[in-house]
Amino acid sequence: MDFTLLKQFTDRMTAWRIPGNSIRVHLNGEEVFRAESGFSDVEHRIPMRGDERFFIFSCSKLVTVTAALQLYERGFFLLDDPLYDVLPEYRHMFVRDNAGNVRQAQNPVTMRHLFTMTAGLTYNTDTPAFAKARAVTGGRMDTRTVIRCLAEDPLSFEPGTMWQYSLCHDVLAAAVETISGMRFRDYVQTHIFDPLGMTRSCYHPELVTDEIAPLYHFRNSDETHLAALQSASAQLNQADGVLENVGKRNPDIYGPDYDSGGSGVITTADDYIRLCSALACGGTSVQTGAHILSEGTIRLMRTNQLTASQRAQFNWPQLRGYGYGLGVRTMDDRALSGTTGGDGEFGWGGAAGATVLIDADLHLGVFYTHHMLNPQESWYQPRLRNVVYACINRS
Repeated sequence: MDFTLLKQFTDRMTAWRIPGNSIRVHLNGEEVFRAESGFSDVEHRIPMRGDERFFIFSCSKLVTVTAALQLYERGFFLLDDPLYDVLPEYRHMFVRDNAGNVRQAQNPVTMRHLFTMTAGLTYNTDTPAFAKARAVTGGRMDTRTVIRCLAEDPLSFEPGTMWQYSLCHDVLAAAVETISGMRFRDYVQTHIFDPLGMTRSCYHPELVTDEIAPLYHFRNSDETHLAALQSASAQLNQADGVLENVGKRNPDIYGPDYDSGGSGVITTADDYIRLCSALACGGTSVQTGAHILSEGTIRLMRTNQLTASQRAQFNWPQLRGYGYGLGVRTMDDRALSGTTGGDGEFGWGGAAGATVLIDADLHLGVFYTHHMLNPQESWYQPRLRNVVYACINRS
């Protein structure tokens, strides 16, 4: 294996417009490549060192579905069980159609719908249910109270009929809390982070603010307020725009008691690769020996769950050739995806540039992250994937 091409690619990313990045590659549970490029703090020209913590946003979903599938393996639920068996507030749901009319849902929301983003939920938090949750909790927004209140908002379609990215995995986190009797963060700490030796992963940024790489937003040179930004932000060497420092805040963490199943993890490259590596190796960590999921459950996780009509909505450009399994993309059309990898490669990405790539057939785990909102996913994710596989196959 020769990872020269991968290092060149990550360097090109930071020379282009990405502030900084960090990547880890594991094969058969062992590290075969690691690298940093660019800056963790652009204004002060602090180089990326490799020990920074990152908001990984929706890459957090991999933890959540792993946690829920652990309970699935223990017989606490089946995929087609109604959600109201766990969260009774979801027994009588309503649907709002495109004309604004509200009617009672014909089908219950199931656990499968939560895993597969087909429940009819949205990412809209400007609703009466969220206002009620803020009032009831005094702004603390503990997970189960928020999710119980969310049941009062109408769904945007009949459960199971469409795919829509949404708060499904936040609801799944509340289900984990209810089934396990533990706060979601504590369940994950006990059953995933601690067994895998993920000592620098957590859910609430106020605990580790000083160690988090600030978030940036790339502003194109044709944006009207660019001149004002240039006086206050770090400028790129290129002439196509500037990076605006937008601080260290994840807006998907709705309050100090909210454990966001969809977006809440703060971690490092060295930590999160441990989860990726374990899932790539049949659910067992080579480093610690911990067994977190069975190989059969991982096969189910990476099996496409979408019907043809649902798949029509799963149409992000970087996901051509992919279906959607239990909370992860899963590659099942090599020609359409243009991949040099194998069928069943799976993972997910995050809003600031984190991405997971797992190939269980090769026992390959990859975790890449940068820290820029508007992360250029459609550009970098397919390219990164192909470069990784080229390096794996390179003598």
